[in-house]
Amino acid sequence: MGIKDQFQDKAERMQQQGKQRAGQAKDQMQSRNRRRDEDKTDPSSRRRDADESYDA
Repeated sequence: MGIKDQFQDKAERMQQQGKQRAGQAKDQMQSRNRRRDEDKTDPSSRRRDADESYDA
């Protein structure tokens, strides 16, 4: 295997890893947004209670 082939393989692997990481980041953001939406609809939410006590 030549140097060019090694670089090309490495570049392809890095590109695939980048796509995987982007997908994971997208999933994390979606789950965070879901939790935020649940917090807004649930008045007994810990996060909301903490925010209210901080404002006092």
